[in-house]
Amino acid sequence: MKFIWAIFLTIVISCTQNSEEKNGASADQLNNPDGNTQQVAVLKTIHGNVKIKFYYQEAPNTVKRFTTLVAQGFYDGLPFNRVVPNFIIQTGDPTNTGSGGSGQRLKSEFNSIQHIRGTVGMARTDNDNDSADSQFYISLSTLSQLDGKYTVFGHVIQGEEILDKISQGDKVLSLSLEASKD
Repeated sequence: MKFIWAIFLTIVISCTQNSEEKNGASADQLNNPDGNTQQVAVLKTIHGNVKIKFYYQEAPNTVKRFTTLVAQGFYDGLPFNRVVPNFIIQTGDPTNTGSGGSGQRLKSEFNSIQHIRGTVGMARTDNDNDSADSQFYISLSTLSQLDGKYTVFGHVIQGEEILDKISQGDKVLSLSLEASKD
């Protein structure tokens, strides 16, 4: 019996390590803003890769939930369900209807970060500040009308030119996490 238990534990540990290697970091590393290593998200599309840094201090719960979903592979293969030129691109809806999500609502973490090109925020319904879930958007221009009304939790630091190439229906090839070199 001990032998079977040892094999089971070895398999579980191996699977966990493989999952962490695939995503570049463990969930504990991802959600540790005080650690020496900061994480970035790598959004892979057919047009190229986009890297996103996180605002851990300004939106800690949102960053934690987002990185948990990324580590689980939630976003892999999902379409960009909303693309509005000079406004936003949006993904994170497994139903592709604009109203789907992961099933876990987030309390808003409004902050003073301004919406400029490359700002990453959580989508929500207009009449419910605490309705964000898994859908997120990336600003394609300055959108001061959104400032203070949505949880901003990240910003594009590489691949900004890719944003204008994304069309509605394009898929997220993968969304992973890696240690930042900055």
